[in-house]
Amino acid sequence: AKMVCLDLDHPEILDFINWKVEEEKKVGALIAAGYSSDYEGDAYKTVSGQNSNNSVRIPNEFFEKLENNEDWELKARSDGRVMKKVPAKEVWNQISYAAWRCADPGTQYNTTINEWHTCPEGGEIRASNPCSEYMFLDNTACNLASVNLRRFFDESDNSFDVDGFEYTCRLWTTVLEVSVLMAQFPSKEVAQLSYDYRTLGLGYANLGSMLMVMGIAYDSEEARGIAGAISAIMTGISYKTSAELASILGTFPRYEENKEHMMRVMRNHRLAAYDADDYEKLSVKPQGIKAQYCPDYLLKAATRAWDEAVQLGEKFGYRNAQTTVIAPTGTIGLVMDCDTTGVEPDFALVKFKKLSGGGYFKIINQSVPSALKNLGYNVKE
Repeated sequence: AKMVCLDLDHPEILDFINWKVEEEKKVGALIAAGYSSDYEGDAYKTVSGQNSNNSVRIPNEFFEKLENNEDWELKARSDGRVMKKVPAKEVWNQISYAAWRCADPGTQYNTTINEWHTCPEGGEIRASNPCSEYMFLDNTACNLASVNLRRFFDESDNSFDVDGFEYTCRLWTTVLEVSVLMAQFPSKEVAQLSYDYRTLGLGYANLGSMLMVMGIAYDSEEARGIAGAISAIMTGISYKTSAELASILGTFPRYEENKEHMMRVMRNHRLAAYDADDYEKLSVKPQGIKAQYCPDYLLKAATRAWDEAVQLGEKFGYRNAQTTVIAPTGTIGLVMDCDTTGVEPDFALVKFKKLSGGGYFKIINQSVPSALKNLGYNVKE
């Protein structure tokens, strides 16, 4: 599927928000009339929107209007004229209902995204890739790699192998950097901008399973502390490695014009690792790592990684404009024997995956016995 994004002030935004809701109603009517409910059946084949992920780009200004119960202006794309005014609350309610009804549209927070943009001199970030983990300039791309977090968790002492994880992040950053220009590109523009910015896509999977084995609830402060620290270690080590590569190979070609912006973003990442307050040019304060909810050894590794990433970046610059993303890993997660995908929790301990072309296979969460053991249950229980 492709990603389809529309700005929230587009004159046709309400039609866009409700697009798939209306199509799902048609599908429901066809199924009620006797057509197959299979996603490859005639009911779904005869409606639109089935090969797109829809998202709306929401600026901070909208939430101010929403909070104050004001109208939201829809503007012409050609000359910026106000075409219509709609209560912000109505727009938000329609987004919420549509997301509940058919899982689209997603929301992309345009102001926040661009305040963390490392290369604004190249233009504004206007959209994302289809799964929404990669956000950068138009006509850019990155190769993805995901690390199975479960492999770094030692059940014998409930610890996370920081050294092994750091080594893996360093190795994969180097591999992805080497791969930047070894790929085939879909267009001349993508090829040129891949050379100019050299973006990478290192991420992880199986966070939910690892937390389960640790006996920690996914929706808890402790889980957020651990996830924040691991994410900070991964990204910090990756940018540190990028700076080391820059010391040998040089920075990415468009670094100098974006140096001030990129270093500001790097410093803000470092501040988040320390859960500090003095962020630079951010309208929304991010959620930093809460020391009271994070194991000390993970927190120290996270802050150390970002200290070194910033120090080396100030000295050498960076080889890559971006280095990390967290992808859904829906398919590669199966190949890596992950019980949960990407950053997500498990939605069911036993799942049936439908195969294109017919048939199912059963997926059972293999982490349950270890999780119950860590929670104090014996084999019989």
